[in-house]
Amino acid sequence: MPSKETGQLRIVDSRTENAYLIPIHDNFIRAKDLMAITSPDPKDGEITQKLTILDNGFENVACMESEITLIDGNRGQIQYRGHPIEDLFHNNDYEDVLHLLMWNKLPTPAEKLDVRRKFAAAMVPTKAVVDTIAAFPRNSDTYPMCLAGICAFMAGDKVIANNRHTHKPSFHNNLEQADAAIIRTIAYYATTLALIHCHKRKLTFTNPDPNGSLIGNLLLMMGKTNKETGVGPDPEIEACLEKLWICYADHEMTNSTAGLLHAGSTLTDPGSCAIAALVCGFGPLHGGAIDLAYEALGKIKHPSYVPAYIEMVKSKKARLFGYGHRIYRTRDPRLSLIEDLIEKNREKCDANPLLRVAFAIDKLANEDEYFVSRKLKANADLLGCFLYSALGFETDMITAIITLSRIPGGLAHWRETLDKPIKIWRPRQIYTGDRTEDADTPKRQSLSSNEGPLKEKHGIQVREVNSGKNNKVPLKVKAVLWAKSCFS
Repeated sequence: MPSKETGQLRIVDSRTENAYLIPIHDNFIRAKDLMAITSPDPKDGEITQKLTILDNGFENVACMESEITLIDGNRGQIQYRGHPIEDLFHNNDYEDVLHLLMWNKLPTPAEKLDVRRKFAAAMVPTKAVVDTIAAFPRNSDTYPMCLAGICAFMAGDKVIANNRHTHKPSFHNNLEQADAAIIRTIAYYATTLALIHCHKRKLTFTNPDPNGSLIGNLLLMMGKTNKETGVGPDPEIEACLEKLWICYADHEMTNSTAGLLHAGSTLTDPGSCAIAALVCGFGPLHGGAIDLAYEALGKIKHPSYVPAYIEMVKSKKARLFGYGHRIYRTRDPRLSLIEDLIEKNREKCDANPLLRVAFAIDKLANEDEYFVSRKLKANADLLGCFLYSALGFETDMITAIITLSRIPGGLAHWRETLDKPIKIWRPRQIYTGDRTEDADTPKRQSLSSNEGPLKEKHGIQVREVNSGKNNKVPLKVKAVLWAKSCFS
């Protein structure tokens, strides 16, 4: 829904005494409108400077208009395409939500099955992909293995590979091709995670079920099968993740989503966009904080040491990763949903030694005035990790699996841009370094001694070379012929 002008911001520039009226649209202004505010360059009065906004960390800058996810941090609300997350959590599964985010509707049974089969068809790895993962030592870090696996898949994807060798956009205004590539990209990452898990643990990789769900096939490929029958994915784990992943399906303009869209603005493919998101998502201040939180839990070892650790945090001698969120001024609505899942799996949670430490930290953090006054609570990503541990997932795979639950939401944002005007993201900067004054700078010769001026021919700028020789075909004619042969 297009934004509407709801008022005007009246600005008086004290430098020039000029007044400006800047349109307000649904409680935001467009940064480009501020470019109307100009002032003379202090070094050259004939040059004007346009006003620029500086916002390190993008704390109060919106980079997109989107119809996908609403987060109201003041009221503690999340909606996907206008549906409250609580309703979706109680009445739908992750596949429904993926379809809603991507295609703006809840799927019919036939549509759901169609997407399942397309996922499964793309989940069968080639020998090159299997060999790529197998080339890593079994104790390698998961993160670089994820990148290598996706790249190996992309190398064999003709549409994705060809995108960098065509002058016509492959996906912009071509949603059918984009949708197929999105499905393959998600399938590639799911299969990569399964291959990594199997390689690290010397397990046999199982090909996907053509009619299985995305989560069910991930578990099947990883070897997490039904404990009673040994056939198909573990139903308890699948049921839990179908709900948990709804909480992670999208979270508006996160750092990783912004990274994905930044890459996407260059007209690159969805696989490359997903890689950009993963690079951001594994950073220590983003999804990578989960790994650091688990490392800290491992060092604490026992709940009896938790009070001493909390005192270290308060005195800034240690850091409590996974607590706090800059978007919410009240309780994150996902927390109560995840807590419901924890209660349903309470016996498994209490049996995990690492989680006993985690819950002891959470109990103290919820009672201590230091944390209460700062509204520092376990964020949804960390709380959800407790479930992964309780369900038997090893810590080296948890961050990677969480990113899989988020990638479809990020790609839904990418898809949303494909029918909008093409605009590459290129932020400004404020230069603060030393500067040589123009008056002290000798004029530089702009052309070398054998170059003539630029001239325009058929819309192409050509520079003549003064070689002193009579060429049979003038250089400017060669340039025109070359350009026509390459780009026409």
